[in-house]
Amino acid sequence: MADLQVRFDDGAAYERMIGTWSRIVGSIFLDWAALPPGLKCIDVGCGNGVFTELLIERCAPAEVHGVDPSEGQLAFARTRAAGRVAKFQRGDAQALAFPDNRFDAAIMALVIVFVPDPAKGVAEMARVVRPGGTVAAYMWDQTAGGLPHAAFLTEIRAMGLPAGLPPNAEFSRLDAMRELWAGAGLIDIETKIIAAERAYPGFEEMWQTSILSGTMTQTVTAMSEAQREELKARVRASFPPHADGQVITYGRANAVKGRVPK
Repeated sequence: MADLQVRFDDGAAYERMIGTWSRIVGSIFLDWAALPPGLKCIDVGCGNGVFTELLIERCAPAEVHGVDPSEGQLAFARTRAAGRVAKFQRGDAQALAFPDNRFDAAIMALVIVFVPDPAKGVAEMARVVRPGGTVAAYMWDQTAGGLPHAAFLTEIRAMGLPAGLPPNAEFSRLDAMRELWAGAGLIDIETKIIAAERAYPGFEEMWQTSILSGTMTQTVTAMSEAQREELKARVRASFPPHADGQVITYGRANAVKGRVPK
């Protein structure tokens, strides 16, 4: 199965597909992370700022920096209310432009499988966090059906078409994440499985938002019109609506956190 070279450049499209999911899963994650107020935080791979905004709302940090390689995503992030608190800048997760021990906490939300060298990304987060500080992340369980659009991938493969996963998808596994954190010298490592669900008013809304995802957009765009219609029919059959017409989808993410040793 070929890996996809994924880019997320459309902040508005990302918001429609992933924004709601980010808030659902991110809220559970932040409850578990239990970050006290008043911290200096960095959101690595902040994208369009949806998690950054949630971090500000839920944890009341004293300072937040959001870093992402996409100017399109950052432009959207700066339009958020979070833009009045957070500083958003272009950057590379593998070479953060901050000195050692700069932050109290570093978080990577739904990002780690897209970092070319995940170990280097985790090491960089650990480097910029002070001794005793927190390094944490969460990611959809890519290899075990945890993606919210896993049913789409199942049907695409049933049609005999390629449905690749992002590069480094194996680093979404709990054991792999734990190994990354240990390899970066972090201690007191804990992991958590986050299960979540999302209700759509009907199938069309679920279909349209799902194909706006970075991975799904590339996959569906490469199909012929006939193939897209077949996929839509297959996915519709796999999501029978509730009596009120709603369609419920499910996602499962893996989370990890650890501390920089003192």
